[in-house]
Amino acid sequence: MENSYTFQSPIGRLTICEQNNQLTRLYLNNQDGGSLNGQSLERHSDFLYEAYRQLNEYFAGKRKAFELPVNGQGTEFQKAVWRELQKIPYGETRSYEDIAVAIGNQKAVRAIGQANGRNPIMIVVPCHRVIRKNGDISGFACGVEAKRYLLNLERENSINRSWKSV
Repeated sequence: MENSYTFQSPIGRLTICEQNNQLTRLYLNNQDGGSLNGQSLERHSDFLYEAYRQLNEYFAGKRKAFELPVNGQGTEFQKAVWRELQKIPYGETRSYEDIAVAIGNQKAVRAIGQANGRNPIMIVVPCHRVIRKNGDISGFACGVEAKRYLLNLERENSINRSWKSV
């Protein structure tokens, strides 16, 4: 059984789900597939608290990388795409084509987009960092405004951090 915790974030109400101390889902409550028909239990745990803490640090601009084990359910292809997403540095973006090339299947651009859209662990597995080759940021399950907010948050904190170290 999956445990979950819901909280208010700058982009809306987020739900964190875990099973066996692994992050299984992280989603905005208005996303499809949020309900497990009673298979998820809203309950506090040390793991959920740690995930909540790290997400708050991220939204405050103090965390660039997450230290949470993830276990999203998907096909082997989807999991390969999601692993590649986790390699995109904070504050940077990649195109769907870049991801296709990185996983060794450069003709799979459309399939990359579909796998990106089915990512069950948003933010921690940063699907928001994938954009179209022309720079367009459309195509985010949570909406373009949420994607724009996350990209701007990272961009601003990347710039501010580098200026402080100069």
